[in-house]
Amino acid sequence: MAHFDFRTGLPDVSLFPHRTWRQVVTRALRSREMMAGVYENPAGIWDLRAAIARHIGISRSVSASPDDVIVTNGTQQAFDIIARVLLGPSDVVAMEDPGYRPLKELLKALGARVIGVPVDSEGLVVEALPAEARVVYVTPSHQFPLGVAMSLSRRRALLAWADRNNAVVVEDDYDSEFRFGGRPLEPLQTIDTTGRVVYVGTFSKTLLPSLRLAFMIVPPALREAAHKAKFVADWHTATLAQSALARFIDEGAFARHLRKVSRIYSERHEMLTAGIKRDFGDYLQLVPSSTGLHVAVYARTASAEDVDAIVSRAFDLGVAIRSFPLKGEPQAGIVLGYGAIETARIAEGLRRLRRCFDERASRRQRAA
Repeated sequence: MAHFDFRTGLPDVSLFPHRTWRQVVTRALRSREMMAGVYENPAGIWDLRAAIARHIGISRSVSASPDDVIVTNGTQQAFDIIARVLLGPSDVVAMEDPGYRPLKELLKALGARVIGVPVDSEGLVVEALPAEARVVYVTPSHQFPLGVAMSLSRRRALLAWADRNNAVVVEDDYDSEFRFGGRPLEPLQTIDTTGRVVYVGTFSKTLLPSLRLAFMIVPPALREAAHKAKFVADWHTATLAQSALARFIDEGAFARHLRKVSRIYSERHEMLTAGIKRDFGDYLQLVPSSTGLHVAVYARTASAEDVDAIVSRAFDLGVAIRSFPLKGEPQAGIVLGYGAIETARIAEGLRRLRRCFDERASRRQRAA
């Protein structure tokens, strides 16, 4: 186990409100859903779907009714349902490149043809989309892994493209609850006027990945098919967790938790970005980002092979980071998460990472 955990996608488990969660779980055990002893709606219990609709309406400006919400076992199941509803063998899915690798592997396993689309400082390059794509997957609020936000003009262009090409856009809004500056842009789902967007959100970053709770906002045209796919997949998500989360949201505990952890994550974001700018200017270029639980950096001169060696050496020193390949120059980047690492450990973690870069640079100079 790394002592300095900069991996992405992980919240700080020590901040989870265990006592409050135990209380809502205890009450959920006595709830009507648990006492009834029957199978529930595949889309989820009504109380949770209503709580989610209210929460995202306030926190993310997403317009949805409880009928639009489908509760899933994590976002990976949401993507699986979307793929089964929309895709046939060899159908094309367009994804951001670089992008979210687990989804790419899922789509390939289901027989889809995945085509990477480049990303620039405004997000997905709409002009590069393949005309035959039936589904376009994007992370517009905080592109993974680069961290850029899709501009409003690019969002509108993407929706217009989807309408012209009869495609569906999957908007993965995986960590936008954490925003540390700037005005948030409206989600694609909010500005979509033709029912082209499936919006996916998760509680893995805001609460715990082990809860396996996520949700989809599905346009009316896809609702019946999505409900049937969820039923076939697992009948319904565990009722106890759903009932507990509904109470947790409705009683204000979730909002209080978000305010608390946002302050802490904001401090870590500031410390991490300041440290990169101050101590890694000769090695790394920071990608500006004010959202989520990770930042990305480009390697200024190091090759992809160098970066992989640095990642391996860092792990030997107790520092866990992840790299990602890039086409052209620069050749590679690194993502640094700040959800799982204690604030007090960031400085030492960066110091050890700097040592890895220095060692690699010295080795290259000796070999030259």
